[in-house]
Amino acid sequence: MAIPTTEEGKKILPVTGLAGVPTLGDLKCFYHVPDFRLGGTYQPGDESAFEFGGEGGITLESLGQGPLRTAYIAVGTPERDSNGMIDNAVIISSYYTGDSSWCYYYWFDGQGGNAFSAGAVVGPGKLIDTDKYYVVFLDALGLWGASKPSDGLGMKFPQYTIFDTVQANYRLLHDELKIARIRLATGVSMGAIQSYVWALLHPELVEAIMPIGGFTSTVKNTVLKWMFHLMSAAMISDPVWRETQGDYYHLPKDRHPNQGMMFAQSIMAFNLMDLDFRIQQGWDQVKMEVFSWDTLKDMGQFLKENAKIRDANDLLVRNQSQADFEIDEYLPRIKCPALVLHVKNDLWLRVQLAEESTKRIPGARFACFESPYAHYGVFRAPNALGDEVRSFFDEIGL
Repeated sequence: MAIPTTEEGKKILPVTGLAGVPTLGDLKCFYHVPDFRLGGTYQPGDESAFEFGGEGGITLESLGQGPLRTAYIAVGTPERDSNGMIDNAVIISSYYTGDSSWCYYYWFDGQGGNAFSAGAVVGPGKLIDTDKYYVVFLDALGLWGASKPSDGLGMKFPQYTIFDTVQANYRLLHDELKIARIRLATGVSMGAIQSYVWALLHPELVEAIMPIGGFTSTVKNTVLKWMFHLMSAAMISDPVWRETQGDYYHLPKDRHPNQGMMFAQSIMAFNLMDLDFRIQQGWDQVKMEVFSWDTLKDMGQFLKENAKIRDANDLLVRNQSQADFEIDEYLPRIKCPALVLHVKNDLWLRVQLAEESTKRIPGARFACFESPYAHYGVFRAPNALGDEVRSFFDEIGL
């Protein structure tokens, strides 16, 4: 992995790593987008207004940092049009706590996460065939390889949105990778949300979308909004965060508000998977994700490991980026073919809301299945719903 640098050539060494799966870090590449505006407003249909971010947004340069950073892993076989632009791209957007390396780990052929996903999804001869397509796994703003609060700004980092993440990656695809045609935009969870936004912001570029386990409104999804608020409250309740008001980067990592972050992740883990499955796991397994302020010697081992590689401010700003997300009114504008996949017993992103979103998109298809992993079942969706996916791919010529 080539470590990104500032314009002065200094290496950027953030508090948190640049790849979620360090062993895959060497696959990751970086691209900088100068003068990109974060936190501005977007009006789908007027691309000239958000070419370099939303109107009224803030650049990282204006806050004393270098230009916005994006990150990706690219595999496969690019084909080019008469202008030399790639016209056979498939993009896979990252989920809430993951990045391109985690998506690669779960879905690319031969990786350790294939078993959890019930088989590889991407690779030579696979469902998304790298012998035929150029596949780009994309980081999202706010975690791992892309620009994030833990680069140093902390809570002074602009309050970015899902729209910013998509548009920053558009600049990467268009300006750096020279992609002129996206055959399919997909991703799980927050990656699914980005898939919808890709179709809204760049209808001329995106030919089909396959959102997996996503949502289009936290205004309607009060359960998810509730969880985001609980997680954020847990983090800012940490004594270190309260004392420093989020400005703690002068302290060594083991003195950061790690307990508040562990509390937040424990809240998230509580209903991440099917509750009956959690009961079957038994206490010795479950307690690894159970938080306690006073008895962490006996509990929270998984949380402790996570705290070493994550940052509270990164998650706080990310939570807010989704807490007020709403695109339902725009969904009828999506004209490209869409297949929405969902986990029927997802306790966060309720299936009835996913069905409602699908009905708003002209001609969109919907398919779902049950999984003991509930929300985490999203990684299995392409294989669990293989017949529906292959039928959709045949329809769009993929």
